[in-house]
Amino acid sequence: MHLRTRRDSTRLARRIADVLEPGDLVLLSGDLGSGKTFLARAIARGLGVGKDERVASPTFALVNEYVTKRGTLLHADLYRLLDATDLAAEVARLGLRERRDEGAIVLCEWADLAVPWLGSPAELRVALSAAKDGGRDVVLEGARAARLDALG
Repeated sequence: MHLRTRRDSTRLARRIADVLEPGDLVLLSGDLGSGKTFLARAIARGLGVGKDERVASPTFALVNEYVTKRGTLLHADLYRLLDATDLAAEVARLGLRERRDEGAIVLCEWADLAVPWLGSPAELRVALSAAKDGGRDVVLEGARAARLDALG
């Protein structure tokens, strides 16, 4: 799928928000600047996080928590942990798997190496890459991707 504009990205994020359920794991991957945090912010808005609430990158905090119309949303960014000597322990310390078991939707950037400790499977994998025209190319995989396809 190709997204030409930020508006296209926002539309995709709203469609993603529509199919997410409590306990879902969404993995966002792509190079720096590929649009992961923009998409995460738009998904949070689609889930009902109000415009008065700041939805920021959790790069330094590692995890930001939001209350949504479908329960808790945890937005995690594991970039700073990628070089950790014990990635498993660092990810476990965040408690994302347990929070998922409690029904939180976990939206995770830079999680490719941490999947074994987040609980599997991921209901949706979103791979973003910058396109030559300034837009974004997106590959969607997982059970929720099939639901997105069914919605059109």
